[in-house]
Amino acid sequence: MKFSSYRTIRSLLALLLAFLTASAPALAQEKKVAKQNGVDNSKMGAYRALAQHIYADFERGDLAAAALMAKVLERVWDKAEDYGGDTALSKTNHGLFEQIDKAMDDFISPITDAKGKAPDPAKVKAAYNAYLEKLKLAD
Repeated sequence: MKFSSYRTIRSLLALLLAFLTASAPALAQEKKVAKQNGVDNSKMGAYRALAQHIYADFERGDLAAAALMAKVLERVWDKAEDYGGDTALSKTNHGLFEQIDKAMDDFISPITDAKGKAPDPAKVKAAYNAYLEKLKLAD
């Protein structure tokens, strides 16, 4: 009887090990963010969507539209921080707020300050990617 219970326990442990091994990649993946109509519902989702729109306009060569949306992004960000109360990122994590604010400025300034001449696409893309990475830290 001891032999059969040992075999049962061993089988259960093997089954548990197989389950954990199979589910490990899913557990290691980045957390999934719920989306609604293509915009993620995270704290930074609206800013990310605006940045994506700005970058898409820039890539299409529509510098005026990109600059316009960049101003919208900047105003929305600033107003959320001014009127966000105690839940504003500038109050809850001022260091991270400063990092995101700087990354946003690095991304939009070449576009808004272009004065008709398109900025270096490689620099804009690098600043865009850096901004998106900083936004992930606040989600």
